Amino acid sequence: MIPHIALRLPVPPVGSGVGCTRSGAVYDGRMSVGIDLLEIERMEQALERRPSLALRLFTDGERAYAAQQGRPAQHLAARFCAKEAVAKALRLEVWSHHDIEVVGRGAQTGVTLHGPLAQLGVQVDISMTHSRATAGAVAMVRLQGQAPGARL
Repeated sequence: MIPHIALRLPVPPVGSGVGCTRSGAVYDGRMSVGIDLLEIERMEQALERRPSLALRLFTDGERAYAAQQGRPAQHLAARFCAKEAVAKALRLEVWSHHDIEVVGRGAQTGVTLHGPLAQLGVQVDISMTHSRATAGAVAMVRLQGQAPGARL
């Protein structure tokens, strides 16, 4: 049993190959997609009001990376979106932001799952972006090393 997380993993409709939920899509039961967008100004305002929020939402590595950038909240917003997109793709209802860590930079950016999520046996791919005003991310989650017929 995995403590402190509740997974809601829908199965696509029979014969359709694709199933949609409010937080993303499941394709053929072996791959799931999540997306998230955020206005960067909202992240900046939230961090100004509650500086401890960064400790709750981001790992030491994520905060250190953002602190080296010209506009840290822009990079934290993109990482927040990536975490939310992964949570949507996994259909998580309860989870810790520290269990999904965005690592690397540029084309080498990826996700490391920690805690109970590390035991799910999935591969996570992400794509993050930001403009001056908005950050966004898409996550694709696939089963890895599972027996034939295994489904998300």
